[in-house]
Amino acid sequence: MHLVAVGGSDAGISAALRARELAPDWDVSVLVADAYPNFSICGLPYYLSGDVPRWHDLAHRTLADLQVTGMQVRTDTRATRIDVTGHRVEVATPDGSADVVPYDRLVIGTGALSTIPPIAGLRGTDPLGPDHGVHTLRSMADAHAVMKTIETQDPRTAVIIGAGYIGLEMAEAFVARGIRVTQVEALPEVLPTLDPELGALVHHELESHGVEVRTHTTVTAVERRSSGASGLSVSTVRSSGERGTVSADIVLVVVGVRPDTQLARDAGASLGVKGAIQVDEHMATTLPDVYAAGDCAVTLHRLLGDTWLPLGTTAHKQGRIAGENAIGGNRRFAGSLGTQVVKVFDLVAARTGLRDHEAAAAAMGWSPRTVATTADDHKRYYPGASAIDLRVTGDSVSGLLLGAQLVGHRSAEISKRVDTLATAIFHDMPVEEISDLDLSYTPPLGSPWDAVQMAAQAWVQASPHDPPLTH
Repeated sequence: MHLVAVGGSDAGISAALRARELAPDWDVSVLVADAYPNFSICGLPYYLSGDVPRWHDLAHRTLADLQVTGMQVRTDTRATRIDVTGHRVEVATPDGSADVVPYDRLVIGTGALSTIPPIAGLRGTDPLGPDHGVHTLRSMADAHAVMKTIETQDPRTAVIIGAGYIGLEMAEAFVARGIRVTQVEALPEVLPTLDPELGALVHHELESHGVEVRTHTTVTAVERRSSGASGLSVSTVRSSGERGTVSADIVLVVVGVRPDTQLARDAGASLGVKGAIQVDEHMATTLPDVYAAGDCAVTLHRLLGDTWLPLGTTAHKQGRIAGENAIGGNRRFAGSLGTQVVKVFDLVAARTGLRDHEAAAAAMGWSPRTVATTADDHKRYYPGASAIDLRVTGDSVSGLLLGAQLVGHRSAEISKRVDTLATAIFHDMPVEEISDLDLSYTPPLGSPWDAVQMAAQAWVQASPHDPPLTH
């Protein structure tokens, strides 16, 4: 029996590893479109900042590590067509010739592609690209192109279009390289996955490190500078109608991603939310013997049902489940809560579950209420205490915890605390029961009531509701 995984990133490799672990008698092949199997896409900003000196260190496992498991890894081999009836994948080999790879089970892990917004100069017959200093950042090839511009052009100024997770991490990376950054965001505040009040804290952190932040601002064009000058000219317009121009030596476009589904779509697979491949809880597609996982596939959200959440953690989980089920298992994907965390200079921002407007829009009958509070990360009498800003969202009728957002100093263990809240949501806890959790305490690291418990208590006090759910 032969399992083939298309895609050499988190989902595809996780599927292949799980299959080799459970079914050593199966042949397992991974088709990788580039030369970089099992590389950390999330680590790219830290290579470009210089924090990770060698790009090879971004590999979760080396090619030799993968091969020693018994799987066959075919790099620079791009899948071009799935023959569902014949159970074959047509591929383009490294030398450009065509080949056919037969399969008994197939896992599609083609990931996502960078979104290119409708900006003059970025689309059309002759769009500006890496050779002109205009970049996206989604793959190792993208990272190499950015690094080439840094090393050969010595850019002094940068414009980053987009202020989501990658955009913020790259602002820090460019500043670490001594590059002056202008960050442009069309929405009212940076990091729009958080409430604006918390995004404003991140905004301030960027500015305190020299980043010029322009919110409510859309980029209309990217052009080469006129009169023979080197570099680029970025035209902008604010929501007020005010127009402006920013000069840049390098431009990074990071406004989001879209699922890469052409291979599956052409084979006849059904698509779902955001055009991602529709899968069931076993990661099976609508095609016989074909599974999908990771950023190309629909995500089951534990509170919302089907959605699309392109996260590395989700890709690893889904890939592992797809690989197990492809060789005859019966494991189900338990669902995601969209738990995320990002470091921006000395600040860390995190979220899990739903924000107020997301819960209100869900067809679940919730009556959400969000309460903001501030609590110290540890006892203030011990030196170095810092404040954490928290926002807890719960259902005011049942008391059920629905979501949480946190922003605090990088020393304040924000990731640990959001994980506590994510665990509580995963297990359907009412907000009030968070106070019952037996959490660790020592004055240099916490308080008898942890910050998450103080935030939960503030929600209960501000939110009259019926008695909490019982279990």
